[in-house]
Amino acid sequence: MYVEDTIAAISTAAGEGGVGIVRVSGPDAPSIARRVFRRGSNGDFESHRFYYGTIVDFDTGQVVDEAMAVLMVRPRSYTREDVLEIQCHGGYLVTRRVLELVLAAGARLAEPGEFTRRAFLNGRIDLVQAEAVIDVIRAKTDAALALAQRQRQGWLSQRLDMVMTELRQALALVEAFIDFPEDDIDPAAQDALTVHARKAAETVAELIAGFDEGRVLREGVAVLIAGKPNVGKSSLLNTLLQEKRAIVTSVPGTTRDIIEEVVNIRGLPLRMIDTAGIRETEDIVEKEGVRLTLEKIPEADLVLLVIDGSRPLDDDDWMILAALTGKRIILVENKCDLPRAVQIPDELAQVPTVRVSTSRDHGIDELRNAIFQTFIHGAAIDSREYVAVSRVRHRDLLSRATMHLAAFEQGLASGFTLELLAVELRDALAAVGEVTGETTPDDILDVIFDRFCIGK
Repeated sequence: MYVEDTIAAISTAAGEGGVGIVRVSGPDAPSIARRVFRRGSNGDFESHRFYYGTIVDFDTGQVVDEAMAVLMVRPRSYTREDVLEIQCHGGYLVTRRVLELVLAAGARLAEPGEFTRRAFLNGRIDLVQAEAVIDVIRAKTDAALALAQRQRQGWLSQRLDMVMTELRQALALVEAFIDFPEDDIDPAAQDALTVHARKAAETVAELIAGFDEGRVLREGVAVLIAGKPNVGKSSLLNTLLQEKRAIVTSVPGTTRDIIEEVVNIRGLPLRMIDTAGIRETEDIVEKEGVRLTLEKIPEADLVLLVIDGSRPLDDDDWMILAALTGKRIILVENKCDLPRAVQIPDELAQVPTVRVSTSRDHGIDELRNAIFQTFIHGAAIDSREYVAVSRVRHRDLLSRATMHLAAFEQGLASGFTLELLAVELRDALAAVGEVTGETTPDDILDVIFDRFCIGK
């Protein structure tokens, strides 16, 4: 439940930095500014103007820090409330001391995401835009950041608004006939209802179809490099990272532990996982590495199965293949600069295969492209107009709306009562409204905003 009190928090990351920001929002923000901030000139704060001065302990008169302060009078602020931002030096102790003074002056400590929640509750942004704020903060690639920014700016919300407009128009028609039961739905009105419902359903279907690409841009994917010892797994990781992250030697079994690094492939964030070579061994440490590798396989969205193209497949290769049953695989045939001795078996005939040489950097661009196309199926993610659904919550609610729209269209064709048709439209409208926040229960809002950091 929204209570119009005054909240405060440190908005910059913990630790040392050039600047630390303490943010205050609520009706007491102006009085708190006057109480803790001293500036050279007299007079009241002018909205949206920075002032230079000092932060002063109002009980002792001691100067805590020199600072800049800006007061943003509602509704022209992030939360649509009066907002005060104090910019002091970015040390842990000084920002903590400034926050303590602000709390002593009448504010309370903000909960995680409470500033953004107030922006949502006060109508400045909808729930899709609010969720996009945290995606902007956590984006790991330019493409992920661009998608999050478009959602934050309302591009996805606009498409959802179009869906809701079509549903409301259809519902208004149905309810008009309910109010006048003596009138039957004429063919023209039935056609209009069908058009409204289909327009809504088509837009929803397009958004759901783009979910897989949107999700991997937001969350990234886990790509595991697997293979027997000494086939070039660690060399492949180093080549993809363009730095020497894993130790590479000619001694089989050099990699004993799991190495994880993030790499950006054309805007797609990948968590690359280099693993110990899988083989039968009596070495206790190497056995543990093999066990860890096998445990990691279920977590992977994609497995790069590395084989040595200069040697025939052996029992260790087949053991690894058995462990990868049901996984999405790209077969990486390494050492293509050497005479080829491997024969690809029929079992791998349909698996995408890329021939590379990590020692000569051959085929690496083709491998990057194959990885990218595994997850991004023709979507122009680098387009300035690209927008997609990227959260499971949104996808599930839109799928629910699709179900109700299909039931509505079937009921309309079968002559169901107007009351039943209205129920399906209302349920579809409620599902889409839960995406944007119009009909989202408070407990769901709590879960969403609890994922934010304090101060945002």
